[in-house]
Amino acid sequence: MELFIDTADVEEIRKAADWGIIDGVTTNPSLMAKAGRTTRDAIAEIISIVDGPISAEVIATESKAMIEEGRALADIHPNIVIKLPLTMDGIKALKWFSSHDIKTNLTLVFSPNQALLAAKCGATYISPFIGRLDDNGHHGMALIEEIRVIFDNYNFSTKILAASIRSPQHVREAALAASDVATVPFKILKDLFFHPLTDKGVETFLNDYKKITAK
Repeated sequence: MELFIDTADVEEIRKAADWGIIDGVTTNPSLMAKAGRTTRDAIAEIISIVDGPISAEVIATESKAMIEEGRALADIHPNIVIKLPLTMDGIKALKWFSSHDIKTNLTLVFSPNQALLAAKCGATYISPFIGRLDDNGHHGMALIEEIRVIFDNYNFSTKILAASIRSPQHVREAALAASDVATVPFKILKDLFFHPLTDKGVETFLNDYKKITAK
């Protein structure tokens, strides 16, 4: 499973890239606002750090405006993936981008039917929001499992990108459910490294080494 970092904070991206574990980046208007960056400015810097898919989301809500905005973003670099909401207008824009070989990420996916529509229209990625479903009393990871079955049934090439990841447990469950990608906040990426038994083991080894070298 590929791991993307879900942030617009360039310093977080630099640190994660230095670990050697991330394959791409996802951003959205909320993350851009949190980082205090404009989309074009942040993306120009991210491209210099990560050589992989970088999702940049359109602000427009009408298909023609989405296409115009998405074309401008796609012109920045070949690694740009145009992030569109899964609405009727978003699907119409998706169809245009697919016909022009521009990569897309359909976001705010909450049902298998939505994922099916996006795959039929040639989406590169679909982003089911696991955490938001959990927050509203649903079993978010079940959505990943259902989409996986549908995509495998019909050999769709669209990749499942598990989003709205809330915990390391979500990452594990997404991998077990055969999600193609998980996009993960920086803090949770960092948490993936740690286990108390690993820390205890390292401490034991170091203490044993000190005893041997002290003789």
